[in-house]
Amino acid sequence: QVQLVESGGGLVRAGGSLRLSCAASGSSFRIYTMGWYRQAPGKQRELVAHITSSGSTNYADSVKGRFSISRDNAKNTVYLQMNSLKPEDTAVYYCNRRRPVTGVPDASWGQGTQVTVSS
Repeated sequence: QVQLVESGGGLVRAGGSLRLSCAASGSSFRIYTMGWYRQAPGKQRELVAHITSSGSTNYADSVKGRFSISRDNAKNTVYLQMNSLKPEDTAVYYCNRRRPVTGVPDASWGQGTQVTVSS
């Protein structure tokens, strides 16, 4: 089972930027599709972006053009660069592996990192 530790969140003003990091354990990090998810209070957790083992990326419409996902397989780390942040981006952000075919995340989650965007 992979262990995930998210970091890099904080309080930022609208229009600002943050870079989130996700450090993953395990010997097979390189082969997995990884995703960033977020959950705002009272709302469902949603997929923000994902990146495949080959480097292909996909983004939710709400963040496209503002966020960028990347990975460093040598460091077992996934990043989420967030620019032009909006108050509606406020949420707890999580990373996780995505299962083949379905894209469903693994059952085990880290504690996430809080992102708060003020007006």
